[in-house]
Amino acid sequence: MTEWAGLAGLFSSAFLSATLLPGTSELTLLAFLYFMPTWAVAAVIVAMVGNTLGGMTSYGIGRFFAHKVTRPIPSLVQRYGVWALLLSWVPVIGDALCVASGVLRHRWWQAMLALAIGKGARYMSITWVFFASA
Repeated sequence: MTEWAGLAGLFSSAFLSATLLPGTSELTLLAFLYFMPTWAVAAVIVAMVGNTLGGMTSYGIGRFFAHKVTRPIPSLVQRYGVWALLLSWVPVIGDALCVASGVLRHRWWQAMLALAIGKGARYMSITWVFFASA
């Protein structure tokens, strides 16, 4: 039961960290791994799914409110298109990339794929470093 509650907390943290709200999903993942290292694969998957869905929420906000956007679109998204979302995990600019992708009306499934790849790679890297340093 404790594992499932921990995974739910990890999902929530990852989801909120990917929206415009501040969050610390990396620390939550590390805490989960410390207390439940045998659940590492599930933790990475849950964190990736939560963070990807949070990024898609920002994408949806950009798509829905595109007509209200008055600021310029980040040149990274204009230059590389939806694949700029591979960098959506980067603090500060990641949220802007997701919103910009929605404003530019990139295909949602391509945006989700790029988000999942980038965010999954980040969580797998954090997990690998955690176990390599243990």
